[in-house]
Amino acid sequence: MNIFAAKIPSWPDWAFLLHGGTTLKDGETVAVAGLVDRLPNLVLLYLLYTAAFGVVAWVLRLRLAAFIGGFTLLFVFSLVINVLSSSAWATSYNFEAPLVALVIGLVIGNLVDVERYFGGALRTELYVKVGIVLLGATLPFTVILQAGPVALLQASVIAIATFLIIFFVAVNLFGIDKRFAATLSAGGSICGVSASIAVGSAVKARKEHVSATISIVVVWSIIAIFVLTGLSKAFGLADGVAGAWIGTSEFADAAGITAASNFGDDGIAAFTLIKVVGRDIFIGVWSLILAFIAITVWDRRDRVAAARAAGEDDREVVHERADVAQIWRRFPKFVLGFFVASILLTVVIAVSGSSAGDVISSDVVAPIKELRTWAFTFTFLSIGLTTRFRDLSSLGWRPVAAFSVGAVINIVLGFLISAVLFGHVWANIGAGS
Repeated sequence: MNIFAAKIPSWPDWAFLLHGGTTLKDGETVAVAGLVDRLPNLVLLYLLYTAAFGVVAWVLRLRLAAFIGGFTLLFVFSLVINVLSSSAWATSYNFEAPLVALVIGLVIGNLVDVERYFGGALRTELYVKVGIVLLGATLPFTVILQAGPVALLQASVIAIATFLIIFFVAVNLFGIDKRFAATLSAGGSICGVSASIAVGSAVKARKEHVSATISIVVVWSIIAIFVLTGLSKAFGLADGVAGAWIGTSEFADAAGITAASNFGDDGIAAFTLIKVVGRDIFIGVWSLILAFIAITVWDRRDRVAAARAAGEDDREVVHERADVAQIWRRFPKFVLGFFVASILLTVVIAVSGSSAGDVISSDVVAPIKELRTWAFTFTFLSIGLTTRFRDLSSLGWRPVAAFSVGAVINIVLGFLISAVLFGHVWANIGAGS
C-alpha cells in the first residue's frame, strides 16, 4: 500500500517542498522526502484512481477518453491543492486539502463555467462514496459495535426531528411545494447531496429544486465546518464528543470529514458512526416512505384536480402503489461497502495479533487514509466547480429560510444530545478500539 502513499509533507519553503530535508518528529530528527522523490508514488496514485474510475465511467457508458482527460485535469488541480494545503502556514491553521479544494472550486466555478473542460469527470457522488468506503477501511468494526447502538439512536432522533421541522416550516410557513420541501428536508436531515438527489428522484421533484437544494446544502456545509469546529474547541469538548456533534449536525459527508479531522481519530470515528452508519442509512428509508406518499397521495391529488378541471370523472383515477423494490434501488450501497471494509480491517488486525499493530497502522491504515484524503479532495473540488450561487437567488429566499431554521435547530439539538445526553459515551470512544 505504501507505493500509493503520496502524502506531501508540511513544507516551510520551496526548497524543502521539492527536495525534502530533515525535521524533528517525536523528539528525533528524521529525513523527509520531497516532492521530486514522491513523483513515482504520485504517478502510481494517478494510475490507480484513473483505472478505478475509468471502469466506473465505462459501466456508466460515459465517453471514456473525455472522462480520463477530465479526471487528469481534476487530479492536477488536486495535486496543486494538496501542495498548498501542506504548507507550514496552512497546516498551522488546519486548512485541510478538501476544504481548500472547496474554496478554490467555488471561486473558479462561480467566475468561469469550466465544467465542459472536465469531460463529465466532476462526479461528486462517485468520489464521496469511494471516500466513505475507505473510511471503513480505517475504522475497526470493534469500535462500531462499541458505540453503534448509541450512534443509531442519536442519528435516528436527529434525522427524524430535522426532517419534520424543515418540512413543516417549508410547507406551512413559506408555502413551498411538498416535493421541494421533501427534497430540502432530506438534504438537511440525512446526507446532503446524496439524499437530495435520491429523495428528489423518488418524489419527482423538479430538477431546479434538486439543484437549489444541493447549493443550499453546500453553503450550510461550509458554514457548519467553521461553526462546529470553532465552537467545539471553544467549549473544550473531548475529541469524540466534537466528532459526534459534527456527525449529528453537519450536512454532508465530505464536509464532516474535513471538520472531524481536526479532532483526531476519535473525532473521525465518532463522526463516522453517527453520520455514515446512522444518518446515511435513512436515505433508503425516506426514499421509500416519500415515494409511497408521493404516488398514493400527492400524485393522486394532482390527477384528481386535473380531471375535475377538465370536467372528467375523477373516479377513473387509478390508485398506484409504491414500488417496494425502490428501497433497495435507493439504499446507499456505499454504506455496505463501508461495513465490509471495516470488517476486513478488523480481521487483518485479529489475524496479525497485537504485536503487529504498529506495522498495520503504518503500512495499511496510513496509506488508506492518504487515499481517502485524495478522494475527498476530488469530491469537494467537484462540488465547488459545479455549484452556482445564482441557483439560490433564482428561487427566492424562502427555501433558504426554511432550510436555515432546521439547520440552526439541528446544531443546537445536536450539541445537547452529543455533549450532554451521550457525552460520556463519545468522550471514551477510543477506549475499546
